Amino acid sequence: MYIADFHIHSRYSMATSKFLTPEYLDLWARKKGIHILGTGDFTHPLWREELKEKLEPAEPGLYKLKPRLRLAEIPSGSFDPRFIVSGEISTIYKKNGRTRKVHSLILLPGLDVADRLSGELEKIGNIHSDGRPILGLDCHDLLDMALTIYPEAMYIPAHIWTPHFSVFGAFSGFDSMEECFEELTPHIHAVETGLSSDPPMNWSVPSLSRYQLISNSDAHSPSKLGREATLLATGLSYREIYNAIQTGKGLAGTLEFFPQEGKYFMDGHRKCGVCLTPEEAVKLNGICPVCGKKLTTGVLHRIQELAALSEPAKIPVTKRPFESISPLPELIAASMELSSSSVKVNRVYEKLLNELGNEFFLLRAADTNEIAKLSSEAIAASITHLRCGKIRWNPGFDGQFGTMKLVHPFHQLNSD
Repeated sequence: MYIADFHIHSRYSMATSKFLTPEYLDLWARKKGIHILGTGDFTHPLWREELKEKLEPAEPGLYKLKPRLRLAEIPSGSFDPRFIVSGEISTIYKKNGRTRKVHSLILLPGLDVADRLSGELEKIGNIHSDGRPILGLDCHDLLDMALTIYPEAMYIPAHIWTPHFSVFGAFSGFDSMEECFEELTPHIHAVETGLSSDPPMNWSVPSLSRYQLISNSDAHSPSKLGREATLLATGLSYREIYNAIQTGKGLAGTLEFFPQEGKYFMDGHRKCGVCLTPEEAVKLNGICPVCGKKLTTGVLHRIQELAALSEPAKIPVTKRPFESISPLPELIAASMELSSSSVKVNRVYEKLLNELGNEFFLLRAADTNEIAKLSSEAIAASITHLRCGKIRWNPGFDGQFGTMKLVHPFHQLNSD
């Protein structure tokens, strides 16, 4: 079983960490337990050149970091992560009388193909200033261009429910895949669920039954890798990954953020501190009760809207397994009543990784008695809570992440 995170960014994207280099991506993939990592930002010329310099071919269509560039060895990271060429493209354009803003994830089998596709995109707009370029290009035409360059390119609508920048976004998206991609819709085989939705929420929309669901981190810093991930029961090659994502054969499931932690789960207005359920927002006609401005429609609300509009599914939905996870530093921080960025939290995090294994192993399978011995009963109990789905949240809304309610997990566990 391989854990994959296809959607990430490099330091050439806006608002990203300077440590998003091949060396640190390799290091953090080992810390997290990620076997296959997207390169991110293949359209940026300087990033492509750096990838060519620092990566070497591995299995067909995959790369790995050159051994001489590998940073500190860690006990939890004995494997060599593989890289697959990936990038996110932001398109803003007019269609059917409305301005559309959509983000798309594209996977390719090599940097040579990335060179060719980027060359075509450069004829349309600026691909030098941002690793995630903003282009005035219809998604239909972007898909057509990718397939023309390489017929087995993977085009995946990214974080499909994000209010402002996604194919189904409440403010600038579409009500159906066909409205966006027209006659090329059959070439869309998978969608990325995003941090504010999970598989059951997507299963409730009948029109999505024919698409594979994948999950990725959309990380803007190395430590955010693996917030969500995709599980693959395949071999290591572009072709096998392609078949899994396009057909579902070999797609074993996903690792999911709790959607309540996502920053667009509920309706609301962050400036006024207003967080509302869809029902509450409807009663207010989508208007903030404090300032009178328009509320940001959350993912839960938008999914309910499209579920009501959608015709009955023509094929049964395939409900693959999924696990809800939360980043280990957040669990440690909640248990210690500290910030996840504190020195004390990081010290415990690194100790657990060095003594027991990578983060995914710690979250999913490590013996909690061993975790308790190396950290505390409270931290071990918080991980047990996670595995049992007993995490409680103050939900996210209008760009603000949800917060975990896990002050004394050990005592809660015994009282529930």
